[in-house]
Amino acid sequence: MKITREIKTAILVITSICFFIWGYSFLKGENLFNSHTKLYVDYNNVEGLAESAPVTISGKVIGKVSSIKLGSNGKLLVEIQVDDENSFISKSSIAEIYEPGFIGGKQIAIIPNYKDPIKIKSGEHLLSNIKFGMLTTFGDKLAPTQQKIDKLLVNADGLIGNLNDVLDVQTKQNLKNTIIELNKTLGEFAKIAKAANTLIVSNEKNLSATLANATKVSGNFAVLSDSLKKVNFGQTVKNLEKTLANVDKIMINLQAGKGSMGKLLKDETLYTNFNKTSKELELLLQDLRLNPTRYVNVSLFGKKNKPYTAPINDSIKK
Repeated sequence: MKITREIKTAILVITSICFFIWGYSFLKGENLFNSHTKLYVDYNNVEGLAESAPVTISGKVIGKVSSIKLGSNGKLLVEIQVDDENSFISKSSIAEIYEPGFIGGKQIAIIPNYKDPIKIKSGEHLLSNIKFGMLTTFGDKLAPTQQKIDKLLVNADGLIGNLNDVLDVQTKQNLKNTIIELNKTLGEFAKIAKAANTLIVSNEKNLSATLANATKVSGNFAVLSDSLKKVNFGQTVKNLEKTLANVDKIMINLQAGKGSMGKLLKDETLYTNFNKTSKELELLLQDLRLNPTRYVNVSLFGKKNKPYTAPINDSIKK
């Protein structure tokens, strides 16, 4: 049987239409040659979830988002196409919207409840949840900080305004004059430092000799310290205490009139006899001075000695 040109054209057109329908369905996320399960989830906010977004279980892609429709109740109905028939999804599983990273878009992760043995059927609804991403959490935490920064900027702006009011023309001129005087003072300090440096350089030898002497004195002090360290201060103190005890004992004996010195200090008779002897010696010396011939008489011709005549003022008889 001969195939005419019209039949060939019809077959080509039908084939093209089938490929177009398949390609369009594939672009929409539907595969006409594979059976799949359709599940639905209601969300108050999809957080930027787009159609054809991956649907995963434990990180494995099992399907994609088929469509997102706004219902009459204000909620968003998300249709999920599950291509993996081997994935067990219970009726109490949760479809959670999450953000896998900074660059990728939102995705849906199905958190299955393996304790629930009842498997969900096509056309049934899953529980919904939203897991906020890092950027959202960071933005929520950053909001109070941003408010504080805004208040700080407002306060800084007011402070700068008040500062401008304080720094009028006269105040600015006074500040300039103060800075000029400060520069002059620093210049004078620089001159003083230069003069001090010159003085140090010119007296470097004397300073070195002084430091050497100081080092020598320090060494002598170290030697003296070692010598003092070797001295038995404990024994010296004991000897001193012993000596002081003996002195104290001697003083007690003197006070008590014991011994020659004690008797000399305490015995009034000895004092009277000593005083009387001293007086007699004084009279003897006086008589010897006035009448020396009574004690020393040299006569060449045998002349008799004169009789002794007592002095008029004889204090011994009194």
